[in-house]
Amino acid sequence: MGSPDFAVPSLRALVDAGHEVVCVYAQPPRPAGRGQKERLTPVDEAAIELGIPVRTPRSLRGPQEQAEFAALDLDLAVVAAYGLILPKEILDAPRLGCINVHASLLPRWRGAAPIQRAILAGDAETGVTIMQMDVGLDTGDMLLSRSVPITAQTTGQSLHDDLSLLGADLIVPAVAALAQGALTGTPQPEEGVTYAKKLERDEGRLDFHRPAVELERLVRAFDPWPGAFFEHGGTRIKVLSAEAFDIGPVSNLPGTVLDPELTISCADGAFRPTRVQRPGKGPMEVEAFLRGFQIPPGTVLAG
Repeated sequence: MGSPDFAVPSLRALVDAGHEVVCVYAQPPRPAGRGQKERLTPVDEAAIELGIPVRTPRSLRGPQEQAEFAALDLDLAVVAAYGLILPKEILDAPRLGCINVHASLLPRWRGAAPIQRAILAGDAETGVTIMQMDVGLDTGDMLLSRSVPITAQTTGQSLHDDLSLLGADLIVPAVAALAQGALTGTPQPEEGVTYAKKLERDEGRLDFHRPAVELERLVRAFDPWPGAFFEHGGTRIKVLSAEAFDIGPVSNLPGTVLDPELTISCADGAFRPTRVQRPGKGPMEVEAFLRGFQIPPGTVLAG
């Protein structure tokens, strides 16, 4: 049970390990692109390629969907970024219940956007937890986990890809151990619980009244979506990469351009975009960008 790219390696790993995947559940196709044609989710596409039946209900709360799920007579359901709430009737139907591939070291970052929130918070590490699901929001017992470092180069995309593969590496031994009765869940500690709320498009707006180090992390965390940006002269300029540094006491207003290299004063430190993109143009280094789009020192930028 999964929908986006993140879940595809776990599906393929289970098939490669010889498990009988009797059905895949994915989010329904949705309009996408300029033509707004309906597009299958990546998990749906992978399942079709693997010859596995796919179901795409809009909800699992109805008695018919619950009866159809129970009729599969499952040993186990594996869930990875599915996107639908699983009611108790679904959770209880498989013999061994439902387990989840969650992209954080629980109980830190329960919820919808654990990858981006971990980078934003400046965490030194994150990871994947295989969890026995219950009716709470990522509150079930932990079965297996493994950590990875978050470095100064880590982006939302790179961490997504690393954790996607790590989840696939963990799910196979977790399922094997569960089948043998050799894996016991550990309750999550009450200490250290945090929630990773869903990403909103406008969260990428750069607020120069915040410390520069936070804005640099935001650029990395929101790559590729929702992306970081500021505005100048009515033009929204995406910031694809940036650096933050200490420049000592500054008397300028936050958002003031300090030099011809587009160094911008912040509440604490300075922020300098290194790669940017404006509407209708391709990504470019900031030096090339400034040759065609002038933002002189002294300009005060809006986030």
